[in-house]
Amino acid sequence: MTRYETLAPGEVFVFGSNASGAHGGGAARQAYEHFGAVWGQSEGLQGQSYGIDSMSGLAVLEEQARRFIAFAAEHPELRFLVTEIGCGIAGYRPEQVAPFFHGAPENVVLPARFLEVLRAQDGDA
Repeated sequence: MTRYETLAPGEVFVFGSNASGAHGGGAARQAYEHFGAVWGQSEGLQGQSYGIDSMSGLAVLEEQARRFIAFAAEHPELRFLVTEIGCGIAGYRPEQVAPFFHGAPENVVLPARFLEVLRAQDGDA
């Protein structure tokens, strides 16, 4: 798993949150402590981070991932560094979550395990 210690200007740390925006562990805690995530806000741009609810079920995660992709497409000036959302505390596998990020614009950097899943699905593996 990639762990980001610092971000350059224009980079955004994309992390999995919970519905209450209690950023107590994993990447959410890192976002809160280092990248401006707002306690009590589960989704969206927060400082130099962007939250996606990964704890309220796959349907919620999928919908919020789609909203994130649309947001990223509207903000080509930003570079979004996506963590393995949902694959830590939430307990999902990359095979379950990666497809939600299919079609992400070029300014979205996906984790290696998500890219492997997407390439396999596209027949490029």
